Amino acid sequence: MPWQDRFSLTGRKALITGASKGIGAEIARVFADAGADIVALGRDEADLATTATAVRAQGRRCLTLVAEMASPTEPVAACERALREWGTIDILVNSAGIANVAPAVDFSTEDWDRMMAVNLRAPFLTARTLAPPMIAQRWGKVINISSQTGVIALDDHAAYAASKGGLNALTKSLCAEWARHNVQVNAICPTVVMTPMGIEVWGKPEKGDPFRNATPARRFAEPVEVADAALYLASDASSMVNGALLMVEGGFTSV
Repeated sequence: MPWQDRFSLTGRKALITGASKGIGAEIARVFADAGADIVALGRDEADLATTATAVRAQGRRCLTLVAEMASPTEPVAACERALREWGTIDILVNSAGIANVAPAVDFSTEDWDRMMAVNLRAPFLTARTLAPPMIAQRWGKVINISSQTGVIALDDHAAYAASKGGLNALTKSLCAEWARHNVQVNAICPTVVMTPMGIEVWGKPEKGDPFRNATPARRFAEPVEVADAALYLASDASSMVNGALLMVEGGFTSV
């Protein structure tokens, strides 16, 4: 098979959470460019429409679904609708996430619960809902957008790190269950990514420069760099990659 075909997503259907902006929107554009039809799931209908326009400009179909990922029922309902309308979903990308940072002693129980609901429970719910058809067809990809903070410790990130560490553990556990069915489950662990959320948290020089300078690459990541890693994991080229935590962090965790 030519390398272009190994990395192609032609004929695949991908559901991407958090697709209204940031990393999720970029993944939708890259996947559409590689040939996939996209179910764009997010909270903001106007931003989802922008993503849909970009996907359709590539000649691909795009179904937009609005859901609150902190809800215990809305992610499931959205995935069930996608299955009703499109039959199967071949690729799931769990990109939706929130990043509240504060000292552990100041972090409220309510903020903790919301962090876990969005960053950890929602990916479980979407994967649980979409996996059975993947298993039945013996082909599927689940890609969780995690964080380097799920692997190493940072000040003021106790809740965020716990949610992403849990997501990494979920990734490996689902791999153990589904790999035998030719469903690959992997996670991408980026450094700070220059999305609106990343800029909000790390954009001020006094906050971001020390972290940037501690990174061997001396910079943060761009959304397309995460999207390209997701494209690899979504394609046939990664068929033997399973349960991996793919670090996209400029070497931060290696030093």
